[in-house]
Amino acid sequence: MRSTIILATMALGLAACSGQSSAPTADNGSAGNSFEAKLQQQLLDAKPGSVVDIPAGHYSLKRGLSLRTDGVTIRGAGKDKTVLSFKDQVTGPEGLLVNANDFTIEHLAIEDTKGDGLKINQGKHITIRDVRVEWTGGPKTTNGAYGIYPVKTQDTLIEDSVAIGASDAGIYVGQSNNIIVRRNRAQSNVAGIEIENSIGADVYENVAVGNTGGILVFNMPNLSQPGHATRVFKNQVRDNNTANFAAKGAAVASVPAGSGVVVNSNDKVEIFDNDIVNHQTANVIISSYFSTNYYNKKGVDPNYNPYPKGIFIYDNRFAGGGDAPDGMKLKMLKTAVYGMGGRFPDVLWDGFVDEKTLVDGLPPPSDRLCIQNGPVGVLNADGPHDYDKPSTDTRAYQCTLPKLPAIVLGQG
Repeated sequence: MRSTIILATMALGLAACSGQSSAPTADNGSAGNSFEAKLQQQLLDAKPGSVVDIPAGHYSLKRGLSLRTDGVTIRGAGKDKTVLSFKDQVTGPEGLLVNANDFTIEHLAIEDTKGDGLKINQGKHITIRDVRVEWTGGPKTTNGAYGIYPVKTQDTLIEDSVAIGASDAGIYVGQSNNIIVRRNRAQSNVAGIEIENSIGADVYENVAVGNTGGILVFNMPNLSQPGHATRVFKNQVRDNNTANFAAKGAAVASVPAGSGVVVNSNDKVEIFDNDIVNHQTANVIISSYFSTNYYNKKGVDPNYNPYPKGIFIYDNRFAGGGDAPDGMKLKMLKTAVYGMGGRFPDVLWDGFVDEKTLVDGLPPPSDRLCIQNGPVGVLNADGPHDYDKPSTDTRAYQCTLPKLPAIVLGQG
């Protein structure tokens, strides 16, 4: 039988008598400390099948929480009703760290953590639903790096959630397999939604607005696996023009402000049926690891593939953007190709290609950048020669690629 653990404190009882929703806070003396200690103890004592219910209220915690038991659900009363605030956090690198399988967290908020907000490490069958992770003071480099952060997971669902203010990525899935990210909102982060070194991801019906970059699909070196097979579709990606506030040396510190959808060094990526609008650098950027400032900071695995391969862009709706690219080199490139009053086209490609694989100047069919998106323009920036001979010829991109299958969770 599933056991339900109800978190209740004296203050909550008083609130019920008064007819108001309230809760103890950490600076509320023993009441706040009692709530925090009780919650952590409930997580330590949880058994498979336990449900930890947290009533509506604003709770202040000074220490990070952790869970290591499989089969546990943490449930609040709503992402704007049950709020775990870590504004006064003094210990713990995360708000909540989970090392467990068959884990569900839903209907609550995590605010103002010193480090990452919600981190799930090495779990299978993870569900994150109606969760808000936010740094309430707005975009700052001192904010935690990641908001919602599953890493090395399998069969992961993130839905109907919100991430605001992360200094790296609001919603990030890394080194994971079989992923669905849907109906979320990512706002005012450096990267709104990022899929990194992951295999098999569907990212759809999300809203990414006001970030530095809207949706990123990256492959970085020296990690446990390379990524491929991501579909980005039916998303609203708009006005992601916030100045980059990532910490120096972070991979996303190289993302230009004004980037809509960015693919970096990843393979088999489909971008389709999205509304991608008003990005001052470009609505879509396809790039290699060689275009990031992160390159050469440390040794790179010799088996790492730095080139994006098999990128298929089709049936999107583009508007605006390209008129004020971030960074002096891109500004100069825009002026050189399109004049002072011109703008980059919707697709900007850095031009790096694995020359060892070329046949008659073209990559193998499965490795190409293919675009079936009406009269959408493309700029090959000629990054390998420092933008010396950029090209606007789109003929090489008039091709198609096999479409990827939909992700189905729970079959692994």
